[in-house]
Amino acid sequence: MTTTVDYTKMMKDMMGAFPMDTTAMQDAFKSQAALAEKMSKVALEAAEKSTEVSTKWTKSTLAKVGEISTVKDDPADYSKAMTDFASSSAEMAAEHVAAFAEIAKKVQMDTVELMMAAGKDMQEETTAAVKKATDTATKAAKATSPAK
Repeated sequence: MTTTVDYTKMMKDMMGAFPMDTTAMQDAFKSQAALAEKMSKVALEAAEKSTEVSTKWTKSTLAKVGEISTVKDDPADYSKAMTDFASSSAEMAAEHVAAFAEIAKKVQMDTVELMMAAGKDMQEETTAAVKKATDTATKAAKATSPAK
């Protein structure tokens, strides 16, 4: 009669012969979490600044609309008020779009800086992990090789 092979025991023995050091995975997780935190800060700061620009733009526009809605003595004054409103609206639009562009530029620069730093950190971590694995493999090879 044949006996069944206990694959569970065989896998345990095999995995025990090749112990894993999980510190590299933990370090990678910590690095990823730190990067995510920094990226979130960049995004939240940009959202806050964008909201401030939008609010300022809205308040300015409402103030200009208030000037249009006042009663004028001469009908030509209504035309002038509309012309002034259109002119100031175009000026405000250019100003505020430029402010949004500055915010976007800062976000882009911060993101590139963070990604470059993350790439450098990952390279250093990978180099350290490979060196450690090489050292461990070398020690294991020396331990199993017959003495001369």
